[in-house]
Amino acid sequence: MTATSIPATQVASPAPAVDEVPLKIRLRRAERRRKLLYLALIAPLAVFLIVTFLWPIGALLKRSIDNPEVVSALPATSAAVAHWDGQKLPDVRTFAALARELEAVQGTPALAAAAKRFNVEFSGGRSLLMKTTRALPLDPTQDAREAITSVDARWGEVATWQAFARASQPYTARYILAALDHTVDADGNVIAASEDQAIYLDVLARTFGMSLVVTLCCLALGFPLAYLLSTLPTRSSNLLMILVLLPFWTSILVRVASWIVLLQSGGLVNQALQALGLINEPLQLVFNRFGVYISMTHILLPFMVLPLYSVMKGISPIYLRAAQSLGCPPFQSFWKVYFPQTIPGVAAGSLLVFILSMGYYITPALLGSPKEQMASYFIAFYTNETINWGMAAALSTVLLAATLALYVVYSRYSGQGRSANKGR
Repeated sequence: MTATSIPATQVASPAPAVDEVPLKIRLRRAERRRKLLYLALIAPLAVFLIVTFLWPIGALLKRSIDNPEVVSALPATSAAVAHWDGQKLPDVRTFAALARELEAVQGTPALAAAAKRFNVEFSGGRSLLMKTTRALPLDPTQDAREAITSVDARWGEVATWQAFARASQPYTARYILAALDHTVDADGNVIAASEDQAIYLDVLARTFGMSLVVTLCCLALGFPLAYLLSTLPTRSSNLLMILVLLPFWTSILVRVASWIVLLQSGGLVNQALQALGLINEPLQLVFNRFGVYISMTHILLPFMVLPLYSVMKGISPIYLRAAQSLGCPPFQSFWKVYFPQTIPGVAAGSLLVFILSMGYYITPALLGSPKEQMASYFIAFYTNETINWGMAAALSTVLLAATLALYVVYSRYSGQGRSANKGR
């Protein structure tokens, strides 16, 4: 072998040409580039949904179980009672930590919030914390347990510290239980709330019941209207569709105020009924459930008509003509041939109207009496009046759970759910 010769094993193999790359690898790369392009296109929308939708819902769910008042104001004492067995009084270090932290937060909003939260678990807890704080500082030569119990003997009772331990937990199910008319007793057992405090199940039942009635009213009015729109010529149906969509262009507050003018004792409806001789004195049509039903049905009717119209427009009239030509009566042809094809529109419209009805606040507040107030009224009350974010979030969580349950039922039993199962 000459000096200039190179072994064959050391000769570098040339890079494969593009045509020599296997087709499978090239397809995989093209598919990867396509997925990255789609991801880049939907990334802004995904970020927007996370920031404006998912994150607020997550914060709402967390707030319904959040319990930060006591643990934020008295962290060392809360940590001490977290490891307490609950059978006898805590040790001296826990009493000393309580005295030290009460003195540190004296006169601050944190102490007021902690006292308010403690009062929920223990009757008189607010006055107990405030009385103890005013007696500080304690005599450094005296035992902390004896000094604090000498200020108020209730600190020497195990039940007081058990209530303090429940109030100092960073998370609590108390608000969710209260929204379902339940509470926790001194032993930590979940029990039904007393009759004077058990109001939320009735409120939720009223909310679901009124929403169901409004949904049925919208379905009874919207189904024939959507059928008429789907069968009329295009020019006539477009004109009627404008009239259906007209409420969308008017403020809800304006529409509610208009119904008050129409339905009040001296309103146009009562005047017309009296002029026709149908009644002798004005009827009570407003500030009751009847007025709420009329206004909510008027506002939510387009949300029922549009899904029904979109489904009915895609149903060919040939099916009805074929059924009638085979001897099926008109009503049976409609019920057995046409109506089953409208079920997806009925389900979608009913779900949309029912969910929107559950969250209504302005209409029942202006047109209804206190007996017609729905869950949204109490959510607004706890948010704006009492600043009880825990109860507001808990009631909102219950409504959210009901909405998700309805959606699961809809996706399970609607035409889309059945077709998806068949595809599998």
